[in-house]
Amino acid sequence: MQGQSPTPDGQVADAVKGNWVDTHAPAWSRPYLRLSRADRPIGTWLLLIPCWWGLALAILWDDTPVWQDAWIFVACGLGAWLMRGAGCTWNDITDRNFDGAVERTRSRPIPSGQVTVRGAVTWMCAQALVAFGILMTFNWAAIGMGVLALLPVAVYPFAKRFTWWPQIFLGLAFNWGAMLAWVAHTGSLAWPPVILYLAGIAWTLFYDTIYAHQDTEDDALIGVKSTARLFGDNSPSWLRRFIVATVGLMALAVVLAAHVDANLLTLLIALAGPWAMGWHMTWQLRVFDPENNPRLLKLFRLNRDTGLIPLIFFAVATFV
Repeated sequence: MQGQSPTPDGQVADAVKGNWVDTHAPAWSRPYLRLSRADRPIGTWLLLIPCWWGLALAILWDDTPVWQDAWIFVACGLGAWLMRGAGCTWNDITDRNFDGAVERTRSRPIPSGQVTVRGAVTWMCAQALVAFGILMTFNWAAIGMGVLALLPVAVYPFAKRFTWWPQIFLGLAFNWGAMLAWVAHTGSLAWPPVILYLAGIAWTLFYDTIYAHQDTEDDALIGVKSTARLFGDNSPSWLRRFIVATVGLMALAVVLAAHVDANLLTLLIALAGPWAMGWHMTWQLRVFDPENNPRLLKLFRLNRDTGLIPLIFFAVATFV
């Protein structure tokens, strides 16, 4: 399969149909944008949303919104796009041999021959450098948090080789922004963002276990581990536990973040966020079918909405 794209015009098999990369981006840029998953934006949302959670709870914590928060909000969006792109490029570099052996991933740019490993490394470094420039506009504590985030990002692609729980490592990387955005606003770390971070990891275990069920047969053949393979028919029970953990930990983070003078209405509105998120996750569990790959992918993508639900309540609570 190396050197030959298995899909028309190099399109990736699980990309969003009619996405802007395949339809509007210059032809020369498409392989690199596909490396960054720009044709599959859900990952950027899943990386960005915890950042916005952290910022919203930080404002709730000190009840001191400032104009800098608007920049933190925008910068998190730019940084999430860039670092998700750099992280996915790194993932594709390390997984290039595995991807070529899996039906869903063999159309990716490296195994299909659209991009060389050297070209991918150059593209990864370019994205990371621009993201670092954005990070440098934050306070020094947040800059330090951003640099530390590189550790779980670097380790994640190898996790599936040595543990049945690679989704934990994905959660460690994808939810780091909850703490980083908090520190960008407050200048220091505290318990609420740490607990929010743990809630995000539980959420990642939920949605990425659903996602991993698409590849269980191929993963078994090539020896790749995942929670989907580990749980098997018991996945619904585990997914239910992840819902409880997500809702419970996020609710605790909200209670701890509520300003000492916050009124009861503010607290109730903020707590409605994890409650509503839990109901959305419960609905996903009800329609979960591990044998239905199109539905699995659809449910995975729906987690953008899942994550935005509590953010809406947090934002309203800051204005009450």
